[in-house]
Amino acid sequence: MDLIKPELGLLFWMVVSFLIVFFLLKKFAWKPILDMLKERETSIESALQAAENAKFEMARLQANNEQLIQEAKAERDNILKAAREAKENMISEAKDKATQEADRLIKIARENINNEKMAAITDLKNQVALLSVEIAEKLIKAELANKESQKDLINKYLEEAKLN
Repeated sequence: MDLIKPELGLLFWMVVSFLIVFFLLKKFAWKPILDMLKERETSIESALQAAENAKFEMARLQANNEQLIQEAKAERDNILKAAREAKENMISEAKDKATQEADRLIKIARENINNEKMAAITDLKNQVALLSVEIAEKLIKAELANKESQKDLINKYLEEAKLN
């Protein structure tokens, strides 16, 4: 029955101890908790901004790649047109020599186009890989910010390693 109807002295000491705990929490714990939440919010915003920047960069690279492909096609068309004209001019001199020369020019033009295309694709892949690594690095840093996350990740990989 004492717990249901506390005395005045007990109420007084409960209020005093509650105020002491409240004061200590306000003085020492409230600001670090708010700072930690603000830091977390900032890191999430920066990660979202980095992802958005990566998205825009990918769109820009894709547009640039399309432009390179169009330029390569135009250059291929110009080279093929030049090869046809050369072939027609050489037909008047010697028909056999003209066909061989045109085939050689077409082959060189295709190899040049393929080389330029592969160089553009390789450059694009390298840039995508660098962006992916940077994003993954930022995500891993954010995800492994506390020791509990690190331990969970290590345990997960150990379990996967045991299964394999």
